[in-house]
Amino acid sequence: MRVAVVSDIHGNLHALEAVLSAVDALEPDELWCLGDIVGYGPRPNECCRAVRERASVCLVGNHDLGVLGTIDLAEFSGEAATAAYWTRSILDDDARSFLTGLRPSAEAQGLELYHASPLDPVWEYVLTEEAAHAALDATKAPAVLVGHSHVALALTPENGEIAGGLAPDGASAEFGERRFLLNPGSVGQPRDGDPRAAFLLLDLASRRAEFHRVEYPIEQTQREIADAGLPAILGQRLAHGQ
Repeated sequence: MRVAVVSDIHGNLHALEAVLSAVDALEPDELWCLGDIVGYGPRPNECCRAVRERASVCLVGNHDLGVLGTIDLAEFSGEAATAAYWTRSILDDDARSFLTGLRPSAEAQGLELYHASPLDPVWEYVLTEEAAHAALDATKAPAVLVGHSHVALALTPENGEIAGGLAPDGASAEFGERRFLLNPGSVGQPRDGDPRAAFLLLDLASRRAEFHRVEYPIEQTQREIADAGLPAILGQRLAHGQ
């Protein structure tokens, strides 16, 4: 069985469409989403519709919860809160109903999925060796999938330390004899220095993970962000993957 994994779409429809086209060419059996479908970006309703139609497993992220009102937007940074308030004002009933039914963690095909981390599925960033150790210690699955940080990662315990790190386009990991914590990176707002939309392909039979990046028309999303009156930084950062 082969599974495509996406995360942190953030209302960026053009990035999502590019990823879905690349996924279709690979013909996986399922699509999983690790949350944050909305927030920051200008096309939340369309992104919710596409994920609802395509994903067999989907989590809710902190931005999704902020837009729903489950999380106080005072906990968000200025531009994130501004975008969340805007998204809340235009979110349609179907998208709201879809997001309301999601949870921040799940198990699927023997793997563990979290929007953020096993210790805090909504908020914690797994970006340090300490956080990676804690996440792996708190789980048992051969592969633990997390999103939230917008950074593609492949991390594994080795001699009491954490080996691995950033997972660029074309990187792979074997989660057979060794356990891995895997972050597919962000579809809609990468922050690992590569502005291309990111996704992960899992082959559950061979226990292999492959990282992929896809070009998309960034300028179209930037134009839509400007037209919506969203903070300019949300469009500017897309060009740099930061």
